Amino acid sequence: MLAAGPAAAETGLPLPRFVSVRAGEANLRTGPGDQYPIDWVLQRRGMPIEILAEFGHWRKVRDIDGTQGWLHKALLSGERTVLITDEIRTMRREPSDWAPAVARLEPGVVAKVRRCEPEWCELEVADRRGWLRRTEFWGVYPGERIE
Repeated sequence: MLAAGPAAAETGLPLPRFVSVRAGEANLRTGPGDQYPIDWVLQRRGMPIEILAEFGHWRKVRDIDGTQGWLHKALLSGERTVLITDEIRTMRREPSDWAPAVARLEPGVVAKVRRCEPEWCELEVADRRGWLRRTEFWGVYPGERIE
């Protein structure tokens, strides 16, 4: 297991940490409250996002592009997902470069995380399960174990 960062005062959970966007549309605000202007609108349910800070019911988050803002906690899910990056990736039956291919995933595909070992994670996309190297997606910390 990855050594956790400092615990958040609101939840006691480690910071930073990855979660996913629960809503199909989520307003990213400039501060922790409805009175703050909407800076960006996230429009993809299941997208991985990183929580950096907590304030009451609000979470300061960062996306894959480094965009930061505040989301209400009701718009987030603890389900772990990852985003396929850079190029088409081959998901394999076993955690090995020589294992048979299960699927080819294009950049931008969101996958559910089932578990992670030191170099590989087992993912699920459209009822297919397979393994990808950690360097082929965004949404899991280096060395983080997920069981």
